[in-house]
Amino acid sequence: IASIMNRVRDLKNKYRNEDNITDELTCTKISADTTDNSGTVNQIMMTTNNPEDWLCFLLRLEKKGIPQMDVSLLNRLIGRYSQAVTALPAEKHSQDENYARILVRFAELKALQDPEEARDQFHLARLNCKKFAFVHVAFAQFELSQGNVKKCKQLLQKAMECSAVPLEMLETALQNFHLQKKQLLSDEEK
Repeated sequence: IASIMNRVRDLKNKYRNEDNITDELTCTKISADTTDNSGTVNQIMMTTNNPEDWLCFLLRLEKKGIPQMDVSLLNRLIGRYSQAVTALPAEKHSQDENYARILVRFAELKALQDPEEARDQFHLARLNCKKFAFVHVAFAQFELSQGNVKKCKQLLQKAMECSAVPLEMLETALQNFHLQKKQLLSDEEK
């Protein structure tokens, strides 16, 4: 019994310390410390485990630097995005825009490290969240950046066929593609 009580006390202290490191689980109060944020992640997974909270946490983490210039941050972000994708079942969240944004951003970050893995992630995002136009446009943008012009056009056309929304986003992306612009959507158009 003493051994069990010591273990329980150790666990309580561990979680109490993690609670001191992280704030309440709200978008405005998620911790911005330099730790690995395991307390916040545990809190998300044990309480709500929804795409909105995950996305909020991940975007806060991204604000700590520029992943393209900070390999350490990039690796940490990829790890956390991977954790979010694993924790959120596609069959439950495929209609959730926040979930789609997590999948797309994960693929974009992977593109900085390994284009082949990124392509797999974009494909996964497209399969699971095909109703969102931004998912298709992001994949098409990736293919365009890799020099695969034909594949880019094909992805945009398939997005039109499966009636992804908003349709205007797809039309604009196709128009910019035909104008041979390097960006399918400008920041304003996004």
